[in-house]
Amino acid sequence: MADVNVSEGRVSFEPVKGGKSGSTWYKIHGNLEDSPLSPIVVLHGGPGAGHEYLSPLTQLYGKYGIPVIFYDQIGCGRSTHYREKMGDTSFWTFDLFIRELDNLVDHLKIRQRGFFILGQSWGGMLGAVYSTLHPEGLKKLIIASSPASVPLYIVGNDQLRSELPQEVREALKSTDHDGPEYEKASAFFYQQHVCRIDPRPKDVQTAFRNLEEDSTAYMTMQGPSELVITGSLKDWEGWKIAHKIEVDTLVLNGRYDEMTDICVEPWFKAIPRVKWVTFENSSHMAQWEQPDRFLQVCGGFLSA
Repeated sequence: MADVNVSEGRVSFEPVKGGKSGSTWYKIHGNLEDSPLSPIVVLHGGPGAGHEYLSPLTQLYGKYGIPVIFYDQIGCGRSTHYREKMGDTSFWTFDLFIRELDNLVDHLKIRQRGFFILGQSWGGMLGAVYSTLHPEGLKKLIIASSPASVPLYIVGNDQLRSELPQEVREALKSTDHDGPEYEKASAFFYQQHVCRIDPRPKDVQTAFRNLEEDSTAYMTMQGPSELVITGSLKDWEGWKIAHKIEVDTLVLNGRYDEMTDICVEPWFKAIPRVKWVTFENSSHMAQWEQPDRFLQVCGGFLSA
């Protein structure tokens, strides 16, 4: 498929909770009208990381003929930003992002033909909650490197930290999260458990830059970093409602993932129709660290 149709667009979105009018930017690889296969909607992480770091998924169209829909969730990238909502937990909610997703699905008119969802990290949490609502048209779900329990994510995170060199562990105890020693130690952790490719791919660097340029959603829902969870998601237990997911589901993580087995396993136990695959040579970015295997697993699941 040498000539891939790529299109971009915007759809208006009206947040509740007093937010200004905005819009969601999206990009489609493939032709939604001509393709015989259902498209996949890709939900990025963060929240606030943007779509770019998931660019290897464009190969789902190239290799399997599955049209791929990327979008930047509001608050980041090319969609409307809401910096004035920093710390507003009544604004930054699952409901906000679910309504945005539904708005996009309806705008693209893919509900009747059906669609897949792949959510990575925070995006997998969002995709899972969305799936429990039994949205019309959803056919399959992929939860990639996402915690079923944030408290268990913290437990697993603490275990990973305990295995770091002593000087790194000591530096991470600092409350000065902007200090050079903490930043150096944090970067070491990220190198081990977020993206093991050095240097990081350009599109992965873009994700970190998106979070630096606008950390509003991330700070409010997650906290200062992957290592310090103080936001509104800190007590989230998604596995408690996961039994409501009725579609076939694929759960993924990496052997060195910050999303350790202890926080991923509850998905496997709770979701009725589920398969779990761990990528042995990956951390949090298997789409980059083991791209061929990642596409094979995802493409095979979606095509079956």
